Amino acid sequence: MKVVIRVNDIILIAKHYFKGLSKENGLTTSKVRAFSSKLYKTIEDKSIDNIFNICEQLLDEHKWELGVIAYDWAYRVRNQYNTDTFFVFESWLKKYVTGWGDCDDFCTHAFGELLSQNNELFKYVIIWTNHPSFFVRRAAAVILIYPIKKDKYHGINPYIISDMLMKDEHHLVLKGYGWMLKVLSQVEKDKVYEYFLKNKNIMPRVAFRYALEKV
Repeated sequence: MKVVIRVNDIILIAKHYFKGLSKENGLTTSKVRAFSSKLYKTIEDKSIDNIFNICEQLLDEHKWELGVIAYDWAYRVRNQYNTDTFFVFESWLKKYVTGWGDCDDFCTHAFGELLSQNNELFKYVIIWTNHPSFFVRRAAAVILIYPIKKDKYHGINPYIISDMLMKDEHHLVLKGYGWMLKVLSQVEKDKVYEYFLKNKNIMPRVAFRYALEKV
């Protein structure tokens, strides 16, 4: 028999399950996602509005493992995404993401999937390159990885992002666009190589090393 759990109990169940567990003592993202999958099945109302409401409650706890669950569930309702979803996700990015790990988890799955569905949203992503928070600037590059891998980036020019982040002051931003270029090189190697030649004298070494790995 299917057990249905009330929304108000979900956070309590998750917090109890992870009590005493942390990344320091062996809790991994894969283990969190395995639990996330089981807990998701107990939710009767899987409408995007209800799931996003629960996700925000999870994110409000500001705990890494609950954030992993929130981003996982946000990805699970990908067939219900619409244009307004971008602004929900953008608010989460700016309010809840505080480091590169959360940034990458969110942007290489749920947020990246949204961009792959609607390339026109790229115009909003470009604006992130001027954001004061390094993880938002990193997100401008990392969010492109999913669409590139899925070959759903035909309305996107990734080089705009690397150009704007070229000499960013934060090493994790440099590594972020370097990672994006590395992935891009697997689908358009010649163009990325030409881009390297054009920018070899100005691209910081950190970004260059990350990007050059597959070229």
